[in-house]
Parts: sequence; structure tokens; C-alpha cells
Amino acid sequence: MVLVSDCPEPVALPRMSSDSQPLVTRALVENIVREVVRKRLAPPGAVPAPKLVVDASARHMHVSRADLDILFGKGYELGIHRPLYQDGHYAAKETVTLIGPRSRLISNLRILGPIRDRSQVELAFTDAISLGIDDIPIRLSGNIDGTPGAFIMGPAGMVELKEGVIRAAIHVHMNPGEAAYYGVKHGEMMKLRVGGDAGVTFNRVHVRVDPKVRLNVHMDTDEANACGLHLAREIELVK
Repeated sequence: MVLVSDCPEPVALPRMSSDSQPLVTRALVENIVREVVRKRLAPPGAVPAPKLVVDASARHMHVSRADLDILFGKGYELGIHRPLYQDGHYAAKETVTLIGPRSRLISNLRILGPIRDRSQVELAFTDAISLGIDDIPIRLSGNIDGTPGAFIMGPAGMVELKEGVIRAAIHVHMNPGEAAYYGVKHGEMMKLRVGGDAGVTFNRVHVRVDPKVRLNVHMDTDEANACGLHLAREIELVK
């Protein structure tokens, strides 16, 4: 769940699973009240800030049509386990087993839909180390040329990925209106400040602009743990 105040610069909280919601503290309530008051006192015509949602993205796989046919059978279609924040994207019901160097395994690797042109696997650094890949590169999704490969095992067959195993670079999705609000363009960098006892500033947040998306930062689970994302009460995206 996400709790965001309806104010010019809303308080953005991390999205949590339905069985693990952030505690409502006195400091959080006071912060929301201050923002609501600031909204009431804002000058006429002031542009409200877009709602910022920050997600910790667990390890997962994007699959191509050809590889899905091998892993699950010819013409197989992914089922929807749960929808994701961006329209049309979802966590599929299907999982696979990832086999790395020296036959190390990661089982129950979730597939995310929809189907992509090329298969790829996105891991956190600690996932890659446990798998035996010590030199995993940080890349934006889709930029997989020259990256390590792995074997993927499904119920109907096995696929050898010659390349495609990456650590996804922290990035923010936004539409053109949101990009105009922040004064940034596609491909530029922003900073994400996460407050709290384990406060951290991420200095290289890649901007990805698309008319079909909503404002949404993606970081991996290592980054989320480092900044205590699930406990954060103050999150700010800045140019």
C-alpha cells in the first residue's frame, strides 16, 4: 500500500505488500498535516506535484515468445498472478529455475509480463553472488548485449541464454507531463533522497520517459534494504 497526501508536494511512501503495511506514526501524521496546510496556502494556479511511488523490484525474468514456447510448451500464454503499478504489466503465475555457473540454482524465479522481444533476467547483486556471477553488470532493462548468460529451466524444457543476466540500474518511469514538472528529459539522471535512520541519496537515477506510464521509481532489493525503504517516511526526487 502507498500513503500519499493530496498536496502540492505529497509525502511518498514505499509500496508494501498487503500483509506488511507501514505504521502510522505521529511524525508521519504531522508531516501530512503540514503538507495539506501548505496546499491550502499555495498561490492560485500552482501546479501540484505528481504522486511519487517507489517500488523495490525483486529478482525476476522477462521472457520472449520463442523462449516461452520452449519453457512451457508451444503457444503457451502467461497467466496473471497480480497486476503491477504500470498498466498492462503484471507478475505472471509462472516461475522458472535459473541455473548459473557451477550449477548453482535460484528456484521460483517469477516471470513478469507482457512478453518481450528478448528474454532477460534481473537480479540484485546478492542474488548474482549466490548464483556464482561475480561480475554482473548494471544495465537498464533491454540493454543486454555482452552480458552474462545462464540456463533457464521450465516444466517443458530448458533455454540457454547466451546473454541477458543483469542488475537493473535504478530508474524512474515518468510521462512527458511529469518530466516537464521536474524539468528533465529522457536519458538524463536524477537523485532520489530517502530519509530515515538509514537515509540514503541515490545519485544516478535514470530517467525513462514514456507517454503510457505513471511516475514510478524502481530499485532492486539490495538498494531497498540499504536505505530502509519499507520504513522510509520522506522520499524526494530531485533534478
